[in-house]
Amino acid sequence: MKMIRILFFATASLTTTVAAPAQETIDGSNVEAILDIARGYGKAITEHDAGEDPLITGRLDGLIYQIYFLNCTDNQDCEDVNFYMGFSALTPSLETVNDWNRSKRFSRAYIGEDGTPNVEMDLDLAVPVSVEYMRSVFDLWQLVSTQFAEHIGYIETE
Repeated sequence: MKMIRILFFATASLTTTVAAPAQETIDGSNVEAILDIARGYGKAITEHDAGEDPLITGRLDGLIYQIYFLNCTDNQDCEDVNFYMGFSALTPSLETVNDWNRSKRFSRAYIGEDGTPNVEMDLDLAVPVSVEYMRSVFDLWQLVSTQFAEHIGYIETE
């Protein structure tokens, strides 16, 4: 009988689940939360684009970038964000930009209509992500933007 009680309590403890603490999440409606993370990497402010959707302009390792909020409902509750950086002082060759796209993942580069190089990275926020994941996206953006600046000769490599 004692053995049956021990087995019962052991089995019951295995089937009991403990609720995990709620994790803070971010989606495309959390402009201020994304701004707070951006400020952890340097100066950043919120603005609005021509269509009145949210826009973050920031500085990352001395490089200016924007985060555009896209697919918004009434200029809020946006489903996507687009990290963007343009370099107006350079005109690299199409071959240089294509080399970036051939050898890198998670971003895309192109030469804009004005002949200047640009790099972008998108994030789908229709489904919330953790704050930790959002920070990892900023880490990736920091790496992408610095490496692209080096790739096109904007920053000299050591």
